[in-house]
Amino acid sequence: MYSIVKLKTVNLVVALVLPLCICAQDDLLSEIDTDSVSRKHVSSVFKALKIINFESTKMASEKEFYFVVSHRFGSVKGGFKELFGLDQAATRLNFIYGISNGINIGVSRSAFQKTYEMSLKYRLLRQGVMGGSPVTLVGFNSVSVNTMLDEVFLPKLEFSDRLAYVSQLLISRKFNKSLSLELMPTLLHENLVSNDKQANTQYIIGFGGRHKITKRLSFNFDWGYHINRENTDIYRNPLAIGVDIETGGHIFQLHFSNAQPSFESGYLSKASGDWGKADFFFGFNISRVF
Repeated sequence: MYSIVKLKTVNLVVALVLPLCICAQDDLLSEIDTDSVSRKHVSSVFKALKIINFESTKMASEKEFYFVVSHRFGSVKGGFKELFGLDQAATRLNFIYGISNGINIGVSRSAFQKTYEMSLKYRLLRQGVMGGSPVTLVGFNSVSVNTMLDEVFLPKLEFSDRLAYVSQLLISRKFNKSLSLELMPTLLHENLVSNDKQANTQYIIGFGGRHKITKRLSFNFDWGYHINRENTDIYRNPLAIGVDIETGGHIFQLHFSNAQPSFESGYLSKASGDWGKADFFFGFNISRVF
C-alpha cells in the first residue's frame, strides 16, 4: 500500500525561482589549485562540489561548466562471486553550470531507478578572513523524477507520484588550513513512499568535513541522521568516508558509502547498506572543469 501526497506545481516554481534574486558573489576559480585566502573571503573550504554524498559549499564560478561522473559499485558483501560489487554498478552523470559566481544550476541522470534530477545551488554568505561572516552559507534545492516506476504494478500512478524534492541549507566553516566542517539541515519530500507508515515529508540533519593530509590529498566524511524515519523502515542513515585527490583540473574522489544512489533524494532515503555487516558500496566521483 502506498501513501501518496501531491505537491502543487507552484511550490516547485517558488522553491527553484525565488533564490534567483540573490546577487552574485566573488569568483572561486582560483580554488582549484590553490589553498590561499583572498583579501576578504576564505577560499578552499572544500575542493569538490560534494563532500561525498552531501553537497559542499563550493560553487562553480560564472560561466564555469562542471562534468561529474559518479560511480557506485554493488555491495562488497557479495564477495568474489560478484567481484565485490563490480557486477552491480550504478552510474550518475551530472552537469553543473555557473550562471554567476553565486548561482549554479545542474541536471543529472542516474542509473539507480533511472532517475533524472534538476538542481539549483545559491550562495547566501561567505566566510570572511578578518571579520565578516564566521561561516559560509549556501542553499540547495533539487527535484528528482523516478522513471522506473511501472504503471502495470501501480495502475493509478500519475507523473507527480514520481517526484521527490530536497531543500538543504549548507553551513560550513574553515577552521584552519587543514580542517573544514559542514552542517546540513535537510528537508526531503517524496510524493510516493513504499512504507505507508513513513511520512512523505522527512527531516535529516547532515554533518560532514574535510581534513587536508597533503597539498593534493584530503580525508572526507559525511553522515545524515534521519529524524523522523519510521521504525519499520528497511533503510538506514547514510554514512560515507573517502579521500579527495587533486590532479590539476580534476578532483578525483574515492569513497565507501552505505548508500548506492548518489543523487540527493536517493542517498537520503535509500541507504540500504549496513556498515556493521560489511555491507557497503565502493565508488568514485570524477570532476572535470571546463
